[in-house]
Amino acid sequence: MKTKGVILLGSSRSHGNTHTIVSELQKQTNFDVIDLKQYKINHFAYDLDNEDDFNTLFKKLTATYTTFVFATPIYWYTMSGVMKVFFDRISDFLYEEKDIGRRLRGTNMGVLSCGSDKEIKQGFEMPFVESAHYLGMQYKGHIHTWIENKTITPTVQQSITKFANQLMEN
Repeated sequence: MKTKGVILLGSSRSHGNTHTIVSELQKQTNFDVIDLKQYKINHFAYDLDNEDDFNTLFKKLTATYTTFVFATPIYWYTMSGVMKVFFDRISDFLYEEKDIGRRLRGTNMGVLSCGSDKEIKQGFEMPFVESAHYLGMQYKGHIHTWIENKTITPTVQQSITKFANQLMEN
């Protein structure tokens, strides 16, 4: 039976700024957190000949959760490579074992980004919005965050609380 949500941390630093924000969101939602860096996930291959952790992880995620929050630092104006590889590998379940990929239909997607400042370039959110649409997921929104002096500012804290509430809505 599917339950609550999961936050997928896609950072090159398991305990960096994005993790700090993810920890606060986790406190407010009680969602599980999975650090994608702790798994061996190879790049997509058209022959689907990957010996890694992705298939097992994806099957578990889609069987367990109804809400997926993709948490990524912003690297070169876009999602991290770790997160991009994860998204690319969803294609494995669009070619074969389609029933597993179809489990995403009707689930929720949210996005958390963490940058070095308050600014975010236009277009960052588009790959997530379009992926949610393509996969039949309900897009719950995006929150852009940042850390100042190794702390979460009151402004960011308020945004996290608002985003947590959005994610918890039915």
